[in-house]
Amino acid sequence: MSRKAKVLISLALIVFCIIQVLPFYFAVTTAFKDRSDLSSVWELPLHGATTDNFVAAVQDGNILRAMLNSGIVTIVVTVLTCFLGAMAAYPLARRRTVFNQGITLFTLGVMMVPPLSILVPLYSMLNDMHLLNTYPGIILPLLCLALPQAIFLYSQFIRSIPVGMEEAAWVDGANRLQVFFRVILPLLAPVTATVVILTAVNVWNEFALSSYIMTGSDMRTLAPAIAAFFGGQGSDVNAAVAASLLGVVPVIIAYLFLQRYFMKGMLAGAEK
Repeated sequence: MSRKAKVLISLALIVFCIIQVLPFYFAVTTAFKDRSDLSSVWELPLHGATTDNFVAAVQDGNILRAMLNSGIVTIVVTVLTCFLGAMAAYPLARRRTVFNQGITLFTLGVMMVPPLSILVPLYSMLNDMHLLNTYPGIILPLLCLALPQAIFLYSQFIRSIPVGMEEAAWVDGANRLQVFFRVILPLLAPVTATVVILTAVNVWNEFALSSYIMTGSDMRTLAPAIAAFFGGQGSDVNAAVAASLLGVVPVIIAYLFLQRYFMKGMLAGAEK
């Protein structure tokens, strides 16, 4: 590759990084400005930075309670998605029967169903079961929406694992469950990190279903709690942006710890 091409690629990457960072810059400049400061989002606070917006987000928006609710829902959904997804993917990957292939196609089809298309019957069913404004009421639908993607990723990864490892365990007297938990499951760490990141981010940021199912002020998750700053009587953009910055911190921390597993897991299914 010529020197000119390398320079052009480097400049393109720099521009791309700047474009990615700009929204965070705008968020920071807005969150630390007073509501009376109407200067451009490009400008830093004219009269000094203030933390009043973060105080409003915590006290008026109850954002910490919303983060706790989102944290509980995200952890439960992510753990169940990894466990159930891995167990469901194992027989689909190893037993290539017509029935299992039909289940795989059905799973892929479910991934294409828009969540809002099932909102009305879902809301009616949860209301009849008295699950509105409860953790199970939001966990179960989000779990059902997350499982198809997890099953697909796990099944693709398991197919790249040599069958000889399982046959060696069977020769030693292990049954099917022992083979899965002692041989297959430890090898799923890379793809599990991928499933964890994709599922956790989607659940943490979920808005559409949560805004209808979790309507109580103490049961709101993060996205509906941020949206509550915008109403018919007015809006508090600065506090909403401050709440968004608080909400994105756990996601960034988690991604920093799992990023190397994320890329490895995304490419693992194509290595074979």
